[in-house]
Amino acid sequence: MAKKTVASLQKGEGRTYSKVIKMEKSPKTGAYVFKEEMVPNDQVKTALK
Repeated sequence: MAKKTVASLQKGEGRTYSKVIKMEKSPKTGAYVFKEEMVPNDQVKTALK
């Protein structure tokens, strides 16, 4: 399934987006949680702040 997603992102408009994965610490349990989101390439730096 991941191959289909990656292949579709390499054609046309998919190249203008990047997948951002952030690691955040949960306030309840103290465990680390990974949050993934697709953002336009020009907004990657603001998404990481």
